[in-house]
Amino acid sequence: MQESVYGRSSNQGMEDAPVVHYVQQLLEHAVAIKASDIHLEPYEYNYRVRMRVDGELREMATPPMALKDRLSSRLKVLSRLDIAEKRLPQDGRMKLQLPMGREIDLRISTLPTLFGEKLVVRILDSAQAQLDLSQLGYEPEDLDRLVQAIRAPHGMVLVTGPTGSGKTQSLYACLSLLNTTEVNIATVEDPCEIQLQGINQVNVQDKPGLTFAVALRAFLRQDPDILMVGEIRDLETANIAIQAAQTGHLVLSTLHTNDAPATLVRLRNMGTATYNIAASVTLITAQRLVRCLCPHCKQAVGLSGDVLLQAGLPSTVLPEETVVAYIPAGCDFCHKGFAGRTGIFQVMPISPAMQTLILNEANSQALAAQAQREGVCSLRVAGLRKVLQGITSLDEVLAATRDDA
Repeated sequence: MQESVYGRSSNQGMEDAPVVHYVQQLLEHAVAIKASDIHLEPYEYNYRVRMRVDGELREMATPPMALKDRLSSRLKVLSRLDIAEKRLPQDGRMKLQLPMGREIDLRISTLPTLFGEKLVVRILDSAQAQLDLSQLGYEPEDLDRLVQAIRAPHGMVLVTGPTGSGKTQSLYACLSLLNTTEVNIATVEDPCEIQLQGINQVNVQDKPGLTFAVALRAFLRQDPDILMVGEIRDLETANIAIQAAQTGHLVLSTLHTNDAPATLVRLRNMGTATYNIAASVTLITAQRLVRCLCPHCKQAVGLSGDVLLQAGLPSTVLPEETVVAYIPAGCDFCHKGFAGRTGIFQVMPISPAMQTLILNEANSQALAAQAQREGVCSLRVAGLRKVLQGITSLDEVLAATRDDA
């Protein structure tokens, strides 16, 4: 993309470029740098464009204020929204045409603010999705546990974590491994972020009443082997998914909790019977995404045992000598010393002892203690392992696992 259009030092390129051409370049540039979202934000005295790359928002351009309405209208036209409606939020979708016939799905969200409409464009690029489980960042023993659970003929596997932690990508990596001509796989999502050949995918549509629960009921009448529910949001969806897991189907889904033990408590608090949770859930994996250090410029530093103990590393795995870790530096190959992201995971199988605790309505602390006795590491410890391997920095792990301290 030309610097004259995107360089912050000059807006002349923006003024010269037609809005249609500028919007196309903006979207293509976002795809090229693997951005997940584009933010177009009006303020009282300026208008800016930011893009989220590797989980971090970066300011990319400051178009002239006079063009904010034209940019907004262009994106609303492309996504078939009402360009005259500026008082209420709107949601739309469109496809971006790229060279060589490639198409990218985009989701558009508008929001009325004090100084005009803010637009956020979500980029759903299936081609950029990493669908190889072995490349997501799982430790070998955790990967073995997960693969064993998803290869079972029935049961429920849950992935938990905050928005933007890579849950959907993990689920689709599982589906990619299971996707053969011998199985019938169906998914319901809001929206479908990754398109996978051979899988029947359904988008939730609130207006006609196509909810997660409605789609799940329909799936169960279509001879499924594997079901994927984008998110368990309510008791009705949870009960139908659990029923499916208990009647010979493999069910994959997500929840929003801090860690794996808290997921069991969340299901109980939603109203799900404890005996159903114990009988259906076979494994829970919690995850976060952390930025990877740039291999070209990362700088070695020494970490003492006291620092690692204070961070949460168990004394049983603490190295005897000072550990060589790395910190970000910055170079032409990266952004502030980081390039790309990897996952840190807490993979917790549901053992007979865990089932007993579930039936006795144990709290998350008791469940976490039992998981630790069974060799399940916390998210903080999983992140510290990545620090010891030189993959990411200690500060990055501490920030990503603040709730797990």
